[in-house]
Amino acid sequence: MENQTLKTGERRLTKEEALISSKIDRRGFMGRSVTTAAMLASLIGVEPEMVKAATPNAATADSLIVLWMGGGMASTETFDPKRYTPFAPGVRTDKVLSTFPAINTAVDNIKISQGLESVAKVMDRGSLIRSFQAADLGFILHSRHQFHWHTGYIPPQPMAVPHIGAVIAKMLGPRVDTVPPFISIGQNLEIGGESPALKSFHTAGFLGSEYGPVLLADPQDAASAVRPPSDLGATRFTSRRKLYEKILAKEPVYQFAGDYQRQSLLRSLDAADKLLTSPSAKAFDISLEAKEKFDIYNTSRFGQGCLLARRLVEAGARYVEVTTEYVPFRWWDSHQDGHSRAEMMKKIIDGPVAQLILDLEERGLLNRTLVVLASEFSRDAITEGKVGKEVKDQANTPDVMQLPVHYGMHRHFTAAGSVLMFGGGIKKGFVYGKTAEERPCTTIENPVSLEDLHATIYHALGIPPDAKFINEQRPVFVTKDGKGKVVNDLYA
Repeated sequence: MENQTLKTGERRLTKEEALISSKIDRRGFMGRSVTTAAMLASLIGVEPEMVKAATPNAATADSLIVLWMGGGMASTETFDPKRYTPFAPGVRTDKVLSTFPAINTAVDNIKISQGLESVAKVMDRGSLIRSFQAADLGFILHSRHQFHWHTGYIPPQPMAVPHIGAVIAKMLGPRVDTVPPFISIGQNLEIGGESPALKSFHTAGFLGSEYGPVLLADPQDAASAVRPPSDLGATRFTSRRKLYEKILAKEPVYQFAGDYQRQSLLRSLDAADKLLTSPSAKAFDISLEAKEKFDIYNTSRFGQGCLLARRLVEAGARYVEVTTEYVPFRWWDSHQDGHSRAEMMKKIIDGPVAQLILDLEERGLLNRTLVVLASEFSRDAITEGKVGKEVKDQANTPDVMQLPVHYGMHRHFTAAGSVLMFGGGIKKGFVYGKTAEERPCTTIENPVSLEDLHATIYHALGIPPDAKFINEQRPVFVTKDGKGKVVNDLYA
């Protein structure tokens, strides 16, 4: 928006108004939507009606932490290892199931992949799902599956549907009124080919800006996000807030956002103002952590994000998501050189994930905090999609390996994937679901759909799968058609 005017209805805001609006959105107030434009796109209308189910269940968790492995984490290289085949030129690609050997864990009947030794030591604190099945969405795109995972709805949608974090924030409200209920850590929305798609689900949609995420790209900068801008005095800071309110009240803007959406945005600003002057802001400052603890988490922005998530939940956050970050052809998005990429990613996540569980346990928070580690789909060296519903290949893998770059899982596989769950009433040292030992390593026992996974997650927080909102006279359920089924076997 900088250095240009913003068209709103038939009137353009002046360059000064547009610039000030941009700066306020970016620098102060910690807007709960990605941008003011995203707020305007949340549709006009009145407040959506929240309709709770007739038979709510008792909550076993107060908070949820999602550890998001953006880009497609191969389950056979992480939490569902198969027969190990070392690299050697001339080996047929279809003979490779896992490029890492299996290792023992703290649970006798659970083995996971080499490189996850720290997580192996805490497997007695949680459950492992090996039978998650991503939906068939046609041609597989990360953006579509990530949107689906985070909202429960397949894009495109006729309305701006909310992120599950926003649903939880709306349904349950904040745990502490000075701590934002929905915080997202680690995703830089300004780089990567699918940034607009990521932005499309990082919002509260029709629920309103007050329930949208506080977006913290870099955990080490999080503290500055909850501090008044250092180059503004109190008077200028207040005057910008008043000007922002004046802009929102103008008739052209009103035409694009109904009164509920405008008031929701103002309430988000009020909440942000409250946080700026609250002791809760210290939770955002990971530099306050003891060095020996910080060093365990300091593997990457993801690792630091896990530390920040622990501090935020300790301070009273309701939903925190930490991502390894989705950037096309980087991190878990391994269309080539899959083995070395997975090796690198495991070094990034292993220590921080395990330490997060140990820290929550030590502080007495694990029993009431559900931690979920998940990805949009898995990977396979041969099959794109799943057997019987293959789609166009998005990786050029040779039939016979010649170079290390050919070694690893390269294609998007939706027939089976792994999800880790800790705390929040979940069983300890438990495995649910089973996959075939030989290719195709598809689910053969207890499949878990996204709708059922969401129902299981919501269940911990006391939200039934048929809870819904009425928006524009249409029901919007928290799981598809309200029919998600809780996997009760996962609960103690």
